[in-house]
Amino acid sequence: MRSPLRGRGRGEGSAMRGGGRGPRGRGPRGRVPGGRGPRSGPGGMKGGNKVIVTPHRHEGVFIGKGKDEVILTKNLVPGESVYNEKRISVQNEDGTKVEYRVWNPFRSKLAAAIFGGLDDIWIKPGAKVLYLGAASGTSVSHVSDIVGPEGCVYAVEFSPRSGRDLVNMAKKRRNVVPIIEDARHPAKYRMLVSMVDVIFADVAQPDQARIVGLNASFFLKAGGHYMISIKAKCIDATMPAETVFSNEVKKLQADELKPAEQITLEPYERDHACVVGGYRMPKKQKTATAS
Repeated sequence: MRSPLRGRGRGEGSAMRGGGRGPRGRGPRGRVPGGRGPRSGPGGMKGGNKVIVTPHRHEGVFIGKGKDEVILTKNLVPGESVYNEKRISVQNEDGTKVEYRVWNPFRSKLAAAIFGGLDDIWIKPGAKVLYLGAASGTSVSHVSDIVGPEGCVYAVEFSPRSGRDLVNMAKKRRNVVPIIEDARHPAKYRMLVSMVDVIFADVAQPDQARIVGLNASFFLKAGGHYMISIKAKCIDATMPAETVFSNEVKKLQADELKPAEQITLEPYERDHACVVGGYRMPKKQKTATAS
């Protein structure tokens, strides 16, 4: 059994600042190895502190334990930050160094869902991912780290301004394909996207369930998986969030998107839920019994 990796934190600024959003206290008790959540929430790691890095149960994600406890991804482009996030350099027993990037749950719905204890994110090394609502590429860059050089992230963003940042980020990450298009019209980018294993959607639109279903019909493999971040107020601000989430799940089911798991994203995002499920899942075959 390999001994834990030890290293020193480095980078610019504070690792995980809430930016005024959500509480600054303890994070949720998400399911990480040992059954404990982050010890001190989104405070980040002070530069120079010794850090122990261990694998998270989600392949391609890691846990950094020092004064604080954070989640990390292995930097696909060592020496480069994407959004001024903290980087941690770790020396292996053979003398080689590995660099990790701290993943801020206040700036990433996917990171918030991991902190919340999702059973499976389905994004792993070698996977092909369609990311809808890529924005400037903050979360996309971490997905890029996870899938690695053998995987691919097709990142769709409609805003030209955010799209410029996305394109610039992708210049250094060859496994990211930036697509500046409206996710409501997947036919416009069908020539750029191959069949994918996972769709992640963070589009914050009233018809986001329909958008996911439409893109799934174009690009998601049968038996593939999806994750959708649902912002209740973007759909109906007059209804309780739980009712909105329930209605959206029914819409997903109508498009053969079978939900398997649902969690809220508190305290990182208010009135948000993340739904994870499968697409056109094969029916379980009955085991033939010997006569």
